[in-house]
Amino acid sequence: MRCSNLKTITKKTTKDKILDLLKREVALTVSDLTQCLNITDMAVRKHLTTMEQDGIIKSKEVKQPVGRPLQIYSLSEKGEMLFPKNYEGLSIEFLRDIQEMYGEQTIVQLFKKREQRMTKEYIRRFQNKTPFEKMIELHNIQNEKGYMAAVSQIDEKTFELTEYNCPILKIAHEYKAACSCETSMFKHVLDTDNITRTSCKSEGNDHCKFLISF
Repeated sequence: MRCSNLKTITKKTTKDKILDLLKREVALTVSDLTQCLNITDMAVRKHLTTMEQDGIIKSKEVKQPVGRPLQIYSLSEKGEMLFPKNYEGLSIEFLRDIQEMYGEQTIVQLFKKREQRMTKEYIRRFQNKTPFEKMIELHNIQNEKGYMAAVSQIDEKTFELTEYNCPILKIAHEYKAACSCETSMFKHVLDTDNITRTSCKSEGNDHCKFLISF
């Protein structure tokens, strides 16, 4: 089996490397992954078990002429969604049409609806966590969604969240409600009103930054 461009993913976690390999090669066995990742069979199986439980990969048995069936792993629909998709152009066109047909207030309502949906999605992962654990979880979620996030701790109760990428930047340039709803959502899921967006890519800054205090 040919291991595709492994040098480009060596700084990622083993989970990320597995996802990248499955994206490139479509379907792989434990043996394939062991060979490409240069780790033990047991370590590969441990990661695959966790990832399958999380619903981001799936497996199927393929019968062989001789011996036991092979277990083949591939990305699930949820796993595919972890890779960036560029739907912004079409989304902006739809939003413009809706605004023309129903007015600007309808656009604000749409973003508030999105905020409510994301709040429900995020908040399940923040239950019974300390502020530090919440920030780690927020960092993980934002990276899963393609924001290239980083978190630094300023003091015991204060953190800075930096987002180096914005998957909806074109939309945010045109509709500022996207940014205000994101900040509002963070306040709800982190359970603190002390969140300030100190810089924003949609306003011409290099990154989006948030100062968060508990």
